[in-house]
Amino acid sequence: MKRILFWAAVLLTAFNSLGQNRFGGVVEFDKTVHDFGDILQSDGPVSCTYSLKNISNEPVVIYNVVSSCGCTDVKWTKEPLRPGAVGTVKATYKNDEGAYPFDKTLTVYLNAVKQPIVLHLRGVSHKKELPLEERYPVRFGNLGVKNPAVKVGNLSQGEVKSGETTVANLGRKPLKITFEEMSDGLALSLSPNPVPARGTAKLHYAVTASRERWGRNTYYAVPVMDGKRSVSVGKPVPPEKAAGGDAILAGEDPLLAEGGKVLGFTAYTKENFSVLTPAERANGSQPFFDESTFSFGKIKAGTPVEAVFPFKNKGKSAFVIYKADAESRRVSIAVPGAVNPGASGKLKATLDTSGMPSGEVLVILTLTTNSPLRPMVNLFINGWIE
Repeated sequence: MKRILFWAAVLLTAFNSLGQNRFGGVVEFDKTVHDFGDILQSDGPVSCTYSLKNISNEPVVIYNVVSSCGCTDVKWTKEPLRPGAVGTVKATYKNDEGAYPFDKTLTVYLNAVKQPIVLHLRGVSHKKELPLEERYPVRFGNLGVKNPAVKVGNLSQGEVKSGETTVANLGRKPLKITFEEMSDGLALSLSPNPVPARGTAKLHYAVTASRERWGRNTYYAVPVMDGKRSVSVGKPVPPEKAAGGDAILAGEDPLLAEGGKVLGFTAYTKENFSVLTPAERANGSQPFFDESTFSFGKIKAGTPVEAVFPFKNKGKSAFVIYKADAESRRVSIAVPGAVNPGASGKLKATLDTSGMPSGEVLVILTLTTNSPLRPMVNLFINGWIE
């Protein structure tokens, strides 16, 4: 009985987290991603609303919301939100840019949260209504998805990041979907479930930050359709390149390629400095790299590239690189240990150029660090393959 109650509590916590997007212990959003799914250009402008609740003991003010594109208008609650009060951010996508996938961002600035909060509105605009099979080209049996890889975005320690994406039932009868072998930190729910025949449903996801996972991580789940598993067939709809932190979530994952059995949810986890005082920030580590770009010039394919990035910690506490991610799976990175104040260190990256085509090469390295001033550091390896 105790074991049953334990797992019941675990599941309840996981599914309760689907509605949580807490930031700095100050506000909680009902969601940070809104997926319009498939819309028609003839639909005209489409709108969505994000709700935020003040969970602190002090008034909260939204003093600005900045859209990533002139194609999106935004309005928000202007009066202060007292403890327990709820405000809104309303966005309207003009839907006049043509038929294509879109992913627009809203950057929300609040008086009591030191880091801005990024909201997403996503969807696919079409000239005319397309068959489900074209709109959801990757299928696991009768489950259709646009892409088996879902971008969750940036996540700070102590936070839960949730959102939604649209899936389809490509079959002629209702489809019951469950999920197995879910990664720790991932929670999923589907509404409605069963998914109506030839209909769609919203797949809600939530990722909980963990200090055991830094930088870019993909959380996996195996979809099971009417009690059966199936490997994926088809190529995904190419998404619009996302702005901000999502843009660095690159690199093809072989588990999510055609023939795979999983869905993947990729999040970028960084340190949470929102509770630090100005004095604590000033006493943090401060890495200064000699150069942010390592250029290897012109080389022949197969020539190994050893990129070295020297740096010095000019801060007042030890500098730690929690994790280093490479945009390319051809890169391996050696991360130095903690570097004391005033000391120097080196980050080394090796690029395997075997079989690479001729042309320019640009690889982005992203470091997740304990520096309040530089929580994420981008470094670059570039050159030319002859």
